[in-house]
Amino acid sequence: MINFSRFLLCFLLLSLNVFSQKEKTSFQVVPLGVMGGIDEKNLSAYLIAPSNTNDFIALDAGTINAGIEKAIEKKTFKVSTSEVLKKYIKGYLISHAHLDHVSGLIINSPADSSKTVYATSKCMEMMEKHYFNDQTWANFGDEGPGFHIKKYHFQTLDLAKETLLTNAKMTVKAFPLSHVNPFESTAFLIKNDNDYALYLGDTGPDEVEKSNNLRDLWTAVAPLVKEKKLKGIFIEVSFPNEQPDKFLFGHLTPNYLMKELHILEDLAGKGSLENFKIIITHLKPPAKNISKIKEQLKTQNDLGVQIIYPEQGKKFEL
Repeated sequence: MINFSRFLLCFLLLSLNVFSQKEKTSFQVVPLGVMGGIDEKNLSAYLIAPSNTNDFIALDAGTINAGIEKAIEKKTFKVSTSEVLKKYIKGYLISHAHLDHVSGLIINSPADSSKTVYATSKCMEMMEKHYFNDQTWANFGDEGPGFHIKKYHFQTLDLAKETLLTNAKMTVKAFPLSHVNPFESTAFLIKNDNDYALYLGDTGPDEVEKSNNLRDLWTAVAPLVKEKKLKGIFIEVSFPNEQPDKFLFGHLTPNYLMKELHILEDLAGKGSLENFKIIITHLKPPAKNISKIKEQLKTQNDLGVQIIYPEQGKKFEL
């Protein structure tokens, strides 16, 4: 009887250990905006932080204030909108300078606190030249034309170089993406301890863009997938499969997403993407197109990936 009790205790402890490992998360994510247009209150912006902290970095900044208010409404945040903006958001990673990815950053800059804006050189140049230029908008940065208010520190990211994110306890590596070649977008590989999350700004498929950017990105992250260190990929699907290639404008369809994920699986090993989290971003209205995209992704998901559709203001974990 004593031996059986010991066996039962060991079994329970082992089961609890396996369960805790399975449930362990590294990142918390709060979507402030999830769509690709036309609702200006719900455009691309995702807050990411190490689990159990409020040290968030914004992945793009199409919608900020309205997204924070939605998160408060859903009780994701239990402080004021101003406190989230000024204290919780430690900085902004901007994938490219299209307005649906930066308008929230621009409009909210007068109410914001001092922090860092990170972008690649081409993206930063566009923001300084066209937005924070002391003409279309006051220059809240410390570089570029006009009078420098110096609320924001503009930090240019070197491609494929690990950069510490100030006050956020995470690092980032930037990789180039093609978004209507030769226009450049960016993928951000976020690291927290030994775990990673990958966020892609707008991107077209290599096949259409005549580019190797996605293959190069998959090659870089395939070892992390194989080692189960990459916790999820944020990637856009803007149009259903019926959209002609010439009208993709540097975006993905369900068909092209699955083609790209098959390339990643080939590099990481057969079965490596089973139950892997794919977070779908940048769905474009109207509603019938979004429904069609979701149905097509469900039908074409022959890799067994876990497809996640983030909801504005609702926290999830990776």
